[in-house]
Amino acid sequence: MKKVFLIQLISYWCFLGCTTSKEKHIILSNNISVVIAKNEKLNDKEFEGWQYKDIFEDTVPGVSLEKVYREFLKDKKGVPIIVAVIDTEVDIHHEDLKEQIWVNANEIPENGIDDDHNGYIDDIHGWNFIGNVNGENIIHSNYGFIRLIRKFKPLFQNKTVDSITFNQIKDFEAYQKALKSFGETQKSKLQQLENVKGFINKYNKAQHALKAHLSVDSITKEQLLALHSTDTIIKKYQKTLINYINRGFTEHTLLGYLEQTQESIDKSLDFDYQEREIIGDDLNDLSDIHYGNNNVSGNLDKLYHGTLMVGIIAAKRNNSIGIDGILNEAKIMPLCISANGDEFDKDIALAIRYAVDNGAKIINMSSGKQFSMNRQWVNDAIQYAAKKDVLFITSAGNSGLNLDDKEHNYYPNDINTDGSEISDNFMMIGASSYTLNKRLIYYKTNHGKNNVDLFAPGYKVYTTLPNNKYRYSRGTSAATPIVSGIAALIRSHYPDLSASQVKEILMKSGISYNIDVEIILEDDTKKMVPFSSLSKSGKIVNAYNALLLAEKISNAKN
Repeated sequence: MKKVFLIQLISYWCFLGCTTSKEKHIILSNNISVVIAKNEKLNDKEFEGWQYKDIFEDTVPGVSLEKVYREFLKDKKGVPIIVAVIDTEVDIHHEDLKEQIWVNANEIPENGIDDDHNGYIDDIHGWNFIGNVNGENIIHSNYGFIRLIRKFKPLFQNKTVDSITFNQIKDFEAYQKALKSFGETQKSKLQQLENVKGFINKYNKAQHALKAHLSVDSITKEQLLALHSTDTIIKKYQKTLINYINRGFTEHTLLGYLEQTQESIDKSLDFDYQEREIIGDDLNDLSDIHYGNNNVSGNLDKLYHGTLMVGIIAAKRNNSIGIDGILNEAKIMPLCISANGDEFDKDIALAIRYAVDNGAKIINMSSGKQFSMNRQWVNDAIQYAAKKDVLFITSAGNSGLNLDDKEHNYYPNDINTDGSEISDNFMMIGASSYTLNKRLIYYKTNHGKNNVDLFAPGYKVYTTLPNNKYRYSRGTSAATPIVSGIAALIRSHYPDLSASQVKEILMKSGISYNIDVEIILEDDTKKMVPFSSLSKSGKIVNAYNALLLAEKISNAKN
């Protein structure tokens, strides 16, 4: 049976974009629209671009990007816009990305000279803050709670709150919280290791049985779908392999997950592991910027996250290769700060400042962490970006937490200790899914009526993978570049609009789904809450509405 949902629209949408005869049939007098949810599952092809669909035309809660290019930007051309992606290294030679990478025109390649005097030698395509001059790179880094425990253990080990001074209480509480996080993460990683081993065992059994049954050396999805066996064991293995293939699992990826999980336990959770030694900088001196290297495209077999994010924003459109990103006008500036573990605040702060000083108008950071050792450095950098009219967009995280709860800190953020915002250029993004029901949100997304600004599609988003490959991505990491891409689209076509105006446009022009969704509480119980209660805007970003509003505001200014 088809389900009917109500979708609350902002009042000015009808004024801006719903006065044509084509749209009148779906708009009611009280600005409530009735939508019949898509009744059947999306097929593989629909999945590859569901995030671009329109809720009214396709009954899929996407961002209406297809409609943007079909109806609004058909004969319009924007100006180039630099989007900094603060993440892992990026495959800048990928077939679908190589034309979209920023080039520092003021730097002469590989001459060993800082030609543009920006403090970075031969930074042709950006900078790698976690590498050294010898080409070595941090692959695994400690979690933030490991660093914090290491710092405060000599002071607080075996102490109680009654045995410390008043001025030490804040640090002591952070130390206790870090100890708790260490225990929880260690337990989780050990369980994850066993789970991956189990997945590999099931995969190998299914492969062995089905290869023998089909008398083949390798198995394709087409062969599995065409198989009609009455043998219950074969049917079980068939279902297992189809499920693995649909989730992007191969023997190679599963072994990669196993290695990554084991190394995370051995290094990211190891108190004696000192990853920063290969860098050689003073971690406590923000003015010490002479470290890192210009290789923004190495170690892609283990550090591929950045490539996933860049594809969502800027994979070349209409080139008959791979996928279509959000816009061709984007020039991606890779700034590498992320390894497998938590980022350093120094690298985050310097990457933001590099992006601002070298022309970026949008900064995308699809990562975050629970503990921040030098939070003020990052806050100062965000405020610096605000003064220079740069929009900073980051992910809300994937722990299923309410970030309005003071116990659940997530950095970077724009909240002062008194609850006020430090700037008007900062956005934190939650993740939504393709289903118009209680699972409208990605089940692991963090949320918060005060601290999360906006939601965007973040489940099964098809994007680029290193070495000319493609795969699905999910989580708030994937949702964030969708918002960054739409923000870049606005600034490309309406460069007169400020960062704060673009933020306001994105917040106000989204679609509010007037339905209850399911969240999972910390005790693993489930609760139904209004979707509108999970973010400040209560909306999912919508590219079509955003451009309509951007045009109106731009025209009013001019």
